[in-house]
Amino acid sequence: MANPPEVDEPTREYPAVPEGAQPTAPAEPTQPAGPEARPSAFARVLIFMGVVFALMVVLCLGLRALNVLPSFDNPFSDRTTDRSQPVLLQSMRDLSRYVAADGTFQVIVDLQENKENIPEFLVNQRTLFVGSGSVEAYVDFGSLAEGALTVDEQKNTVQIKLPAPQLSTAALDMERSYVVAEERGLLNRIGDAFRSDPGQQQRVYQEAQRRITEAARTSELDQRARENTQKMLESLLARLGYTSVTVTYANP
Repeated sequence: MANPPEVDEPTREYPAVPEGAQPTAPAEPTQPAGPEARPSAFARVLIFMGVVFALMVVLCLGLRALNVLPSFDNPFSDRTTDRSQPVLLQSMRDLSRYVAADGTFQVIVDLQENKENIPEFLVNQRTLFVGSGSVEAYVDFGSLAEGALTVDEQKNTVQIKLPAPQLSTAALDMERSYVVAEERGLLNRIGDAFRSDPGQQQRVYQEAQRRITEAARTSELDQRARENTQKMLESLLARLGYTSVTVTYANP
């Protein structure tokens, strides 16, 4: 049976959604597959600059290897400037001494300077120094007196009177000498910020030399020098044909 013309039928453009069903999102329109995406202009510039820089580095290294380019040193490298003055000759002298023996000594100097009735943490200067030095024992032939040499040509004998061996002042070996520790009081540290005291280090060196020289005098270095000098003269005069050599020393 047909509906009356005055009744309008509802439109059917969208179908009704059943109850309980989730509405689905409309599918995104797919884009047609095209060529791969190309890098941006900024990326292309970076790649080009990287390639150019690599080529420049390779070119510079090749020219450096061929000694075409000069060497480029570190601009912040250490540089030593020598402003020392030329060496001046102060004096010359002729030596007639025969060094018959030498000894090497080591001493530990613990030198401290402080003030009485003042705490050490305020005023104190202490240096612990290890000194290594050598002392020479020599005979000075330049001081031979007249008649010191008596020669008997018939018996081929020689008698020599020599001065007593002497000991030189200790010479410090700075490569083997070193400061172990230094202690300074508070006021000493403040004073060092305004002035330096090179005399303190000099006093330590002098004390080490004095102690080493005194130790050499009580050692057997003197007797070793006597024996070596006699052996040297016996060997020298024996080559000249003398069969007996007597060496005596004056009292020190």
